[in-house]
Amino acid sequence: MLHRTCDLGPIRAVTASITPTDTGCEAEFRLDGDPLRIIIPETAAPERMDNLWKTTCFEIFWQPIGQPGYVEYNLSPSGRWASYDFDSFREGMRDAPLDAISVTCSHSSSGGEGELILKARIAANLPAPAQVALNAIVEHPDGSLQFWALAFPPGPPEFHSEACRQWIVER
Repeated sequence: MLHRTCDLGPIRAVTASITPTDTGCEAEFRLDGDPLRIIIPETAAPERMDNLWKTTCFEIFWQPIGQPGYVEYNLSPSGRWASYDFDSFREGMRDAPLDAISVTCSHSSSGGEGELILKARIAANLPAPAQVALNAIVEHPDGSLQFWALAFPPGPPEFHSEACRQWIVER
């Protein structure tokens, strides 16, 4: 869902899926609309980078059920990524370990209709069962941002809120 404070703009829908694997998870995010009318970070070296959320990117929050701590993954269409561990809500942030990560992105558009698809494979210790959030941030050319999530808490967009973690993942 699009956060209530955001205008629709050129992206009309976001869909996402996540599949647990023996070594972590695989995720796919899809933007439907006109991706040529949003900011898409240019392809870059696939490396860890902070502040990816300041432009178009996708996020996964993974919290083992019954635990206060969680991990956040930021996935950029550029191929860059970030991973952070938190002890509790926005507390104790540090780089999260992982064994491997790959991010691929493709997009197409014709006559104002198209899609952007980002796929990620994450090899990391991801305990299950877990409550998971799948989020998208879409930047418009004027610098404004759209926020998409499975659910939002009351108030401004807050992806770190447990209210966003509506998907239950089991192995």
